[in-house]
Amino acid sequence: MKTIIIDDEEHCREVLRMQLNRYCPQLEIVACSGSAEAGRAAIEQHQPDLVFLDVEMPGADGFSVLENCSWHKFSVIFTTAHDRYAIKAIRHSALDFLLKPIGKEELVQAVNKAAEHHPAAQMQADTILRLLREQLPQFGRVALPTFDGLRMIPVKDILYCESEGSYTRIFLHECPKPVMICRPLRDVDDTLRDKGFFRTHNSFIINLSHMFKYIKGDGGDIVMADGRTVPLARNRKQEFLEKIEKL
Repeated sequence: MKTIIIDDEEHCREVLRMQLNRYCPQLEIVACSGSAEAGRAAIEQHQPDLVFLDVEMPGADGFSVLENCSWHKFSVIFTTAHDRYAIKAIRHSALDFLLKPIGKEELVQAVNKAAEHHPAAQMQADTILRLLREQLPQFGRVALPTFDGLRMIPVKDILYCESEGSYTRIFLHECPKPVMICRPLRDVDDTLRDKGFFRTHNSFIINLSHMFKYIKGDGGDIVMADGRTVPLARNRKQEFLEKIEKL
């Protein structure tokens, strides 16, 4: 299995490389990168089967590597020196999440888990989306599938979401073009409803923190921070008013 190590600390890269060479001979380490950008370039060049990916790195974190890669057919084993991340939640899949310093048993178990599914093991959008939904609230972001991969979007930057059939357009703060994601609005609602968002209408979800004004009416209208007016359905009006009273 072609393998890449991405970690900003040289000592961590070297220790992991030696551990893999010693305990996991089924792996071929084709690159070791010290930054998110270098790691992304290595993935594009080598098209690996497995990537060991540090979470926290200067400039751009490990998740930005996933966001910006066009090659997605690899398994990911996240690594971190901080135990505040929800490690257990991610260990139930072919992906894994290892705490530094990485022990031999945990490392071998994670590699075996990836190897069991090779070459079928791929970073499928549905699988990693579910896992990242569990992990990313700690980073203040959500992972949403676009046509070419996954987009890690800061929750605070989302103004509102608009239904586009079986797709959803995400309107972002200070971003001229909306992001089109490959999920219907109901799925986006499931992801955002407990993060300060409210579904005002069959076609819209809004970020309550970016609401500028509410205009009374049968249901009413909501003016967002970018000037867009979003309808409020009559059957959602009472729940909406109760919601904003608690803000």
